Amino acid sequence: MLLRHARSLLFLPASNTRAIVKARTLPCDMVILDLEDAVPPDRKEEALANAVAAVAEGFGSRLSAVRINVEGTPSHGREMVTLKTSAADYVVIPKVENPRQVKDVFSVCQKPVIAMIESAAGVLMAQAIAAAEGCAGLFMGNNDLRQDLGIPPLAGREGLTLSMQSVILAARAARIAVFDGVFNRLDDEAGFEGECAAGHALGFDGKTLIHPSQVPVANQVFGPDPQSVADARRLIEAATGGAERFEGRMIESMHVEEAKALIARADAIVS
Repeated sequence: MLLRHARSLLFLPASNTRAIVKARTLPCDMVILDLEDAVPPDRKEEALANAVAAVAEGFGSRLSAVRINVEGTPSHGREMVTLKTSAADYVVIPKVENPRQVKDVFSVCQKPVIAMIESAAGVLMAQAIAAAEGCAGLFMGNNDLRQDLGIPPLAGREGLTLSMQSVILAARAARIAVFDGVFNRLDDEAGFEGECAAGHALGFDGKTLIHPSQVPVANQVFGPDPQSVADARRLIEAATGGAERFEGRMIESMHVEEAKALIARADAIVS
């Protein structure tokens, strides 16, 4: 599966072996083994060993990634060197504010990098970060970004809209994937579904998640629905080139390319 086709990207503490085993039974598109915030300092080495073993065993058709600790922390260098020879598909970097951070990790790990944008400085540098060598995608880190911007924790996402759109623009200009941030209120399914729908409408490819219960909703919202896929197939069959009428609307080559991309995404998810 291409990264941009991923709908549900689930963070798991790499120190939690039971959660890692369970992840192999979940319908998520990516498993992200976390070495950073979810792991206490005295378990960093154990978590790294677990992550390497887990990606070696694999997650079936799911993509795999490992989130390392930020530069300057004691385990950062060791994690990069260790992951170079691992079977992880991607390396996730937290708190990215400079393209150099991406280049440094990519040069050591030699694996595609996903950069987390978690601060005002990161948002303002998102275009350069997205264009950095080795950068394959961007994650919104909305929890830390809220704090950096001074937005109350329980406020809506209105204050984040410009930041999210800026990060999406940066990713699209660089032709890389971009994913919405996590949703913390685990008992608020309606709120989660609404945030997924809003993120999809903004242009995010999928959503990062913190609990297995969130996977089905993210898959449904960010995945092409059967009606849209059927419509895309009819559009392609009907198109003859140039501007023309199709089922009450005007279409041209741009719409044909959109339809092909939608079908490709649907086919990737099914396979």
